[in-house]
Order: sequence, then structure tokens, then C-alpha cells
Amino acid sequence: MTAVQAQPRDVLTTEQGGGAEVGRWAMLLFVANEATLFACLIASYFYLALANPTWPPAGVEKPSLTLPLIMTAALVSSSAVLMYAESGLSSGPRIRYRVGVLATVALGVSFLVLQSIEYRDKLTRLHPSDNAYGSLFFTITGLHGAHVAFGLLFLLWAWLGELKGRTPVPRSRGIVNASLYWHFVDGVWIVILTSLYLSPRWS
Repeated sequence: MTAVQAQPRDVLTTEQGGGAEVGRWAMLLFVANEATLFACLIASYFYLALANPTWPPAGVEKPSLTLPLIMTAALVSSSAVLMYAESGLSSGPRIRYRVGVLATVALGVSFLVLQSIEYRDKLTRLHPSDNAYGSLFFTITGLHGAHVAFGLLFLLWAWLGELKGRTPVPRSRGIVNASLYWHFVDGVWIVILTSLYLSPRWS
């Protein structure tokens, strides 16, 4: 009976390991797909910038840096907080992870609030339908904002799983994938900040 019972446990262990491997590659492919989408949009932005004598077009102000820099500080610090929080799952009290994720979510929400304030001000002077610049600006930043919102939901999902005891190992695949996605979202914002907010000041 002992030998018979050991086999299902071994099979289960193998299946769980295989499932984790599939989950890892699925997340990596998903991130690669999203990175390609943003790369195409950023490439379109620079293509039009090089094709036009002035960019942004005449009559359109260069984007302000005040709010975007504060937004950048919020996202960059959120990644640092999340990395510290995750260390609590393997080498510290698990409460560090629980509190750290909530702090990360708070920073992410502050980013979205600041972005809505930026939009409210910018829409008084520029609409997505005004020109190609406005269309790309709102498409790229709006798409990124949607990714931030999804990343927050992803983090909360992993956080709830850990809170309810559905995380039997120091770092489950759900926690790893949620963190990977959040760091990806933060990295994309650095590219957006450089491309849409800083590059117009280089010419």
C-alpha cells in the first residue's frame, strides 16, 4: 500500500512543477507581447517626430515635467517597496509582504490619480483627435495607465492568495508573476517618460 500511495504523490509533484514552468513561460511570453506593443507605438511616435519639422506640432506645448516626475518617483519607489516586501516571504516575517504589497498598491493608485490630474489639465489644450501627436500621446500614456490598473489587480490577487494561505512555498508562481508584471510596467513608464516627456526638450 505504501508503494502504491507514493506514486500519486510523485506524479502530483511532477505536475505541479510542470505547471509552474508553464506559468513562468506564459508570463514571460505575455510580457514580451506587451513590450512589443509599446515598442511599436514608441517607434511610431519617433517616426512621426522625425518626419515633421517641429515636434510636438506648432501650437502644441511641450508636456510639463512636474507631474510626470512625481509619477515616476511613485512607480520607481513602488518597485523598490515590492522587492523589499517579497524578501519577507523567504527571509523575514510574512507581514512584511502583506504590508509592502499594500504600500505598493497605494503608490500605484497615486500614479493613476496624478495621471488623471494631468489628463484633466492637458485635455483643455489638446485632444486625441486634434493631430497625430495628440493621438499617440493619449494612446501610449492611456494604455500604460490601463496596464498599471491591471498590475494593481494582479498584485491584490496574489496578496489575497497569500493572506488566505494559498501560498505553500516562499514565492508562489502567482506572486512571482505579479511582481514581474509590476516591474515591467514600471520599466515601460521610464521609456515613456524619456520618449514623450524628455525627448521633445532635446531638440
